[in-house]
Amino acid sequence: HADILRAVATLRSVGNRSAVQIESFTKDNKALHKNIFLDSASFETDIKNEIGGFMQINLITLCGECEYKRSKSGNDTVLGFDKLLRALEAYEPSSVSSEIKKNNNQKDYILKGDEPFLKLLGVSDQNGRIHDKKQAKFRQINRFLEHIRDVLKFLPDGDIRICDLCCGKSYLSFAVYHYFANVLGRKVTMTGVDLKKDVVEYCSDVAGKLNFDGLEFICGDITKYETDVKPQLVISLHACDTATDIVLEKAAEWKADVILSTPCCHHELNHKLNCPELEFIGKYSMLRQKLCDAATDAMRLKLLEANGYNTDALELIDPEDTPKNIMLRAIKRKRSDKKAEEKALEEYKNIRKYLMGEEA
Repeated sequence: HADILRAVATLRSVGNRSAVQIESFTKDNKALHKNIFLDSASFETDIKNEIGGFMQINLITLCGECEYKRSKSGNDTVLGFDKLLRALEAYEPSSVSSEIKKNNNQKDYILKGDEPFLKLLGVSDQNGRIHDKKQAKFRQINRFLEHIRDVLKFLPDGDIRICDLCCGKSYLSFAVYHYFANVLGRKVTMTGVDLKKDVVEYCSDVAGKLNFDGLEFICGDITKYETDVKPQLVISLHACDTATDIVLEKAAEWKADVILSTPCCHHELNHKLNCPELEFIGKYSMLRQKLCDAATDAMRLKLLEANGYNTDALELIDPEDTPKNIMLRAIKRKRSDKKAEEKALEEYKNIRKYLMGEEA
């Protein structure tokens, strides 16, 4: 695989046959496609030939993920496999939809581009064509909706309450409301909260023009926001720095069934990192920031585990569209496991102490 930078394999239905479709990206910016049919006698051999030479393979499922790594010396390591097996058992995989997406030459987006809210927000023109400068935003919104579609089985049926904290210009609020109300046909009450008064006024005006009666926007500090009806779904897209921590804390306090949050910048740990063992990384500013980004999100997930959630870190969209690409997903466990939660909390405290020293 000397010429292949990376490859993505997904299950597809091609001509009424199930296949693993592999999209490979080469060093000279080409995308190659190959279908390996499950009923082929050479399936196992073909799969090994296509992906067997990679040094790292990530298996991502609706219930979690695991990672295979091969060192330069040829040693094999598998990370997270036991956790994935436990998650599969807890999520009752037999209830997971077995529907396989059909193969299309064109990406099958949830949104088509001609939705009225996309036109009013300036994502598409009056003919439903996505503006060139909004293509990445359009893909990002659709991918977020796909993440929501993946977790529908963990949300209650019927009426649903949703909060979008640090909603900003609220592309996501409008998209999520449209998805539940107009695509799924469900009754939705949704609130977007943000500090910027002009943005909130703008979004409220757009919601009124769209007759999105169940969607409201409130100007205020999310730390002080309270709601009589606890949300089942809490979302957040690119809340800056510690604002993401506040979002997650609020959602966990409400015991939301599902939390989907894509962090933005990470500064706090970068300023507070005080770990001599990691100074060999910390002394390089760029590597220090990458370390702090990953460690911050990992600590956030660990704290959510301590609050009774099963957690994952997923890719939101292609890194070429945005570097702010990590989706933190948390799904409330149906049954509390006090022992596991206490262990996760202790681990979280130890990690903070290790990374921040006395400031923990």
